Amino acid sequence: MTGAEFVPFSLVPMLIGCLAAVSCALPGNFLVLRRQALIGDAISHVVLPGIVVAFLLTGAISTWPMLLGSAAAALVAVAMIEGIRRFGRIEPGAAMGVTFTAMFAAGVLLLEQSDTSGVHLDVEHALFGNLESLIWLDAEGWASLVDPVALAGLPTELFRIALVTGLIGVGLFLFWRPLAISTFDEGFAGTLDLPIRAIGLGLVIASAIAAVAAFDAVGSIIVIAMFICPPAAARLMTNRLGVQVAWSVIFALVSAVLGFVLAGYGPLWLGYDNAVSAAGMIATVSGLILAATALFGPERR
Repeated sequence: MTGAEFVPFSLVPMLIGCLAAVSCALPGNFLVLRRQALIGDAISHVVLPGIVVAFLLTGAISTWPMLLGSAAAALVAVAMIEGIRRFGRIEPGAAMGVTFTAMFAAGVLLLEQSDTSGVHLDVEHALFGNLESLIWLDAEGWASLVDPVALAGLPTELFRIALVTGLIGVGLFLFWRPLAISTFDEGFAGTLDLPIRAIGLGLVIASAIAAVAAFDAVGSIIVIAMFICPPAAARLMTNRLGVQVAWSVIFALVSAVLGFVLAGYGPLWLGYDNAVSAAGMIATVSGLILAATALFGPERR
């Protein structure tokens, strides 16, 4: 593939996939260590009805309405969980399972009944995203990377996910010590007067922002996989937090790049005519990396 083909049709989708994977993997490390990995799964389910309602009210897919809609959906989810737990007298895990499933189903029904033909928002895109369609039409080759006119035509999703990834990276750097202490020893964190609940809430908020930013581009499949698979695989490679985060970023990037390439060319190499979903292949590669580290990682025992 020449630069004239790669830059317009593959560079931006690959970059967006990489940034989405990293933005989810960074907070995912702490969710995995806190044994709250399914929060990422929960967030990806809960945000869907909030995003759909935000679109129905505004008529456009934009960052702030999506964030506000997702936040409102999260509050509804918390209220539902507490109500089911109290009035239904069932354990919290079952209440969460019912709530997340019901809200995701409600989001799917809203998508099916709403007119979203003018934007990339339907049931298929909710699951798999629209990564392959985020092409850079104004690009003509590598020279476009320094062409202001061509750069003005970059998909907005790239700037959105790049901003969120940068903010999460900076936040992780600034709050590294309290995050690490509260993750490994809440009792000790309490003796240092660290705001344990606020730290946990901040981690969930960061995860929600990452999920919302990635949702439109890559869908819920990648969001769920990237929250869990790269951090879990990294945990099997080391018992040092800093090294684990580095490994998770590497695994996230490898999953995104290799998955994107295999989705487009893998079927052709095997003699099939059509490519497969990039989101599905990226999630599959991340799962295979986790399986490999579970078998051969130095910390697998």
